[in-house]
Amino acid sequence: MQDARPASTKIVISGGFGAGKTTFVGAVSEIMPLRTEALVTNASAGVDGLEATPGKSTTTVAMDFGRITLAQDLVLYLFGTPGQRRFWFMWDDLVRGAIGAIILVDIRRLQDSFAAVDFFEARNLPFIVAVNEFDGAPKHPVQAVRKALALPDRTPVVTVDARDRHSSRAALIAVTEYALNSLTSLPG
Repeated sequence: MQDARPASTKIVISGGFGAGKTTFVGAVSEIMPLRTEALVTNASAGVDGLEATPGKSTTTVAMDFGRITLAQDLVLYLFGTPGQRRFWFMWDDLVRGAIGAIILVDIRRLQDSFAAVDFFEARNLPFIVAVNEFDGAPKHPVQAVRKALALPDRTPVVTVDARDRHSSRAALIAVTEYALNSLTSLPG
C-alpha cells in the first residue's frame, strides 16, 4: 500500500502596512521564506504612512511565500500580501485558489485593517482576524476588536505574536479549521 500524498492548500496572510505579515510567514515557515522586500526610501514618505512605523526599514513589494506542514496529510502554502495601497492590485492574484486568509491587525492602527476586511468579505473568502500583540501596544478584548471592525460573530478573532512560531501556527490552524467548516456548511 502506498502512502497517500498530503493535501496542500493555500492560505493568505494579509493586513495593513507594517502589521507583521513578513514576520509571521518567516516565523512559521519550515522552508526559507521567499521575501520580496525593498528598502523603505524617502520616496515612500507621504505615500506609505511611515510616521506610524518609524523603525521600519524594509517593505514587501510583491509577496512573501512560505510553507508549513500542519499534519502528515496537510501542507499549507502561505502567501503574504504587500500592505501598501499602491500594491493592492496584486491581491486578487495572490488570493486565487486560497481557502482562507488571516488578516493581521496592529491595534494601534486599526483603521489600516478595514480595507483587508472589505476585500475578503467582498470575495466571500473565509478569514480570521489575528491581533498582532506588538510590544508596548495597548491590549483590547477580542470582542472590542470585533465590534470596532464591525465583524459578524461567526468571524474568529484571535491574538497572535507574529514572531512566535507556536502562536502563528495556532492562528493557521484556526483559519484552516474555519475555512474548512465554512466550505462544508455551504448549501448545495
